[in-house]
Amino acid sequence: MEQYQLFVNGRFVDPIEGRFFDTLNSFDGQAWARVPLASAEDVNRAVAAADQAFRDGPWARMLPQERARLLHRAGDILPDHAETLARLETLDTGKRFVESLPQMKAAAAWFHYYAGLADKVEGALVPLDRADILNYTLREPLGVVAAITPWNSPVMVALWKVAPALAAGNTVVIKPSEQASASTLELMKVFEAAGFPPGVINVVTGDGAEAGQALASHPRVAKVTFTGSEGGGRAVQRAAAESLTPVTMELGGKSPQIVFSDADLDQATNGVIAGVFLSNGQTCVAGSRLFLHRDIVEPFMDLLLSKMTDLKMGDPFDPQTQIGPVANRPQYEKTLGFIERAKAAGAVCVLGGQAASGAGLGQGLFIEPTVFTEVTPDMELARQEVFGPVLAVLTFDSEEAVVELANDSPYGLAAGVWTEDPRRMHRLARQLESGTVYLNTYRAVSVASPVGGYKQSGFGRENGVEAINEFLQTKSVWVGLAEQTPHPLAVAATPNND
Repeated sequence: MEQYQLFVNGRFVDPIEGRFFDTLNSFDGQAWARVPLASAEDVNRAVAAADQAFRDGPWARMLPQERARLLHRAGDILPDHAETLARLETLDTGKRFVESLPQMKAAAAWFHYYAGLADKVEGALVPLDRADILNYTLREPLGVVAAITPWNSPVMVALWKVAPALAAGNTVVIKPSEQASASTLELMKVFEAAGFPPGVINVVTGDGAEAGQALASHPRVAKVTFTGSEGGGRAVQRAAAESLTPVTMELGGKSPQIVFSDADLDQATNGVIAGVFLSNGQTCVAGSRLFLHRDIVEPFMDLLLSKMTDLKMGDPFDPQTQIGPVANRPQYEKTLGFIERAKAAGAVCVLGGQAASGAGLGQGLFIEPTVFTEVTPDMELARQEVFGPVLAVLTFDSEEAVVELANDSPYGLAAGVWTEDPRRMHRLARQLESGTVYLNTYRAVSVASPVGGYKQSGFGRENGVEAINEFLQTKSVWVGLAEQTPHPLAVAATPNND
């Protein structure tokens, strides 16, 4: 097995206490690598390195244009590492290699986009109501940023955080999920090759209860950015509150896909499949609540089920595989639990609904793509995030009713609308309570477009120009221009009335 090391202060190093844990291949169930189990002392070491680099090292003296050049260089180098990074993510997460590889190749765009913004961070001249004072603002980095990332797309989500944080002038400590750490450690070779100074970016691996808690609560961390479940988000926010550290969060979702009777059903079924069955539904924006207008329930379901039958399950490295394994055992068991409770609650399973095994599936954590009808809005399946290949189908009669149903959720990450009526499209785009609304498409993403949630789906934004602002703070500077400053305690002369 390959044995990985932490990345601290520009070097790969063993954990101080010498502890490691195995990471498992979700297809064959075998341990394939050993990953460091970082302690609080390891976290201290990484934060100290990042803090030193921010305050005293070359990074502290580097002009924005120089930071931009390093980021551009990393973007140029990353494609040479794309295949290795994709292979590691497929081993760790079960995501099909045909999905992982294009994602890794696209990741270079995050370096280049934020390199372009690094030297465009500007303050402002404030127009005051007096001529003897000049007031202007500076936009400055925060300091050490703790980036805590999930297991479903480790490298991509890390870059959503790291690229804007570095462009703004911060330093970073990443804590990837213990379920998928290898690709993030491998990514550090890109930063090494690009010539980033020691301490600017660091990686500590391990579990959330120890390494994650120590990082989120560290007094020298100036900002925490987290992607994961709402339960994990609450734990991170509690930890960060110990030092009053600000937090940005992108959390879970129970995103609705709404299909009206005038929709192109072929396009809409493809969008629904992409929304909830690509990557086994293990995406935050998974469109796992499907609302069908009552007039099209039968033709839509017939078409959807015809497209979802006889899909090839198997090795995620096989280019013919259409459905790979679930990423890890905890998520596998959680998803099966949702399925069994949905059956018990009265939902009707019309596709899948069980674990899969057999020839070509090895010891993999496979779950059949699953569709439930007769789902009611109060059922757990309609309200809680599964994060697996499970679709809940509900019906509606009117536009007003479906907007109310779609918004009746603690989440608000994404929503999809399928209709040929342009007025309806833009009307619903305003009415739906979600950070992203897809109109006649689904699951699109770009470095230039902000991502984030409403309600319990999080706060703050990643991607786009808005993301760099999450890693900056504003300083107000006052300059006196008066030739003479009056004595502040002088007693005003009074006229003599004698």
